[in-house]
Amino acid sequence: MPLNFLEITFQFRYFKNLGNTIIDYFNQIKGLFGSFGVIDLIDILFVAIVLYAVIRIIRETRAMQLVKGIVFFIALYFVVSFLGMSASSYIFKEIFSNILIIIVILFGPEIRNILEQMGKGAARSSLKSILQSGVALEVGDLKKAIDAVCKACANMSDDKIGALIVFENETMLGEIISSGTLLDAKPTRELIENVFFPKSPLHDGAMIIRGSQVYAAGCILPLTRDNVSSSLGTRHRAAIGVTQESDAIVVVVSEETGYISVAENGTLRQNLSSGELRDILESQFIPSDGKSDDKIIRRLIRRIKK
Repeated sequence: MPLNFLEITFQFRYFKNLGNTIIDYFNQIKGLFGSFGVIDLIDILFVAIVLYAVIRIIRETRAMQLVKGIVFFIALYFVVSFLGMSASSYIFKEIFSNILIIIVILFGPEIRNILEQMGKGAARSSLKSILQSGVALEVGDLKKAIDAVCKACANMSDDKIGALIVFENETMLGEIISSGTLLDAKPTRELIENVFFPKSPLHDGAMIIRGSQVYAAGCILPLTRDNVSSSLGTRHRAAIGVTQESDAIVVVVSEETGYISVAENGTLRQNLSSGELRDILESQFIPSDGKSDDKIIRRLIRRIKK
C-alpha cells in the first residue's frame, strides 16, 4: 500500500508539473501574439522576400549546392552538440564564429550577382513570375520536344554532323546557360539542325533544353577530368563532364562516325539508334504509370522554380 501511494503521489506531481509547463508554454505564445504588431508582420515579410530573392538568384549556380552543404553542416553541429562531443563542438564553434568571413569568401561572385540583380529589379520580376507561374509542363510539349530531338539527331547522324544537346533536369544549369546565347524557342527538327549546321555561329557549343523549350545554344560545358578513351572527342568529354556535375541527360552526335550517344551520371552509352534514344529520353522525362505522381510533382516544383 505505501508503495502504491508513493507511485500515485509521484505520478500526480509529474502530471501537475507537465500541466504547468504546458500552461506556461501557451501563456508565452499568447504573450508573443499579444505584443505582435504591424511592424513585426512587415519585418517578417521583408525577411521572407529577401531570402526568396537571394535563393531565386543563386538557385541556378553552384552556390546552391554550397548552401545545401552548409545546411548539412549546421545540422551536424546540432547533432554533435546534443551528443556532448566537446572536441568536435569546439571545432564547429570556431568555424561558426567566422561564418561571415567564410560566406564572403565562398559566395563572393554570387553576392556581387545578387546586388546587380537587385539593382536591375530582379525582385519585381521574381514576384511577377510567382503570380504568373502557371502549372506543370504539358506532357504533350515534352513529347514534341523529344520527338524533334530524335528526328534531328537521326538526320545529323546520317549526314555526320556533330551535335551536343543537354536536357536540363533537377539541377539547374544557369552558369552554363550564361556562357551561350539565349533562344527560348519551341524545339523543332529544323531549328536543331540549323543550330548545328557546320559553320553556323552556334554549332560548336552545346544546346540546352529546359523543360520543353530550346533555352540556349552555343554554351560551353566543363570537360571531364577522368581518363577516357582516346577515340572520344571534345563533345563526348564535355557530355561526360556536365553529367558528373549535374543530373542532366546529354545527347551527342559524333562528327566523325555519326554515332548517337547518351551521357548520364558520368557514363556514356554509344552507338544508339533514334528509337533507343527516344526510349531513354521518354523514360526519364515522360511520367510513366508507376511513377506518374512523383514525376508530375517534380515537374510542378521545377516549373515554380523557373
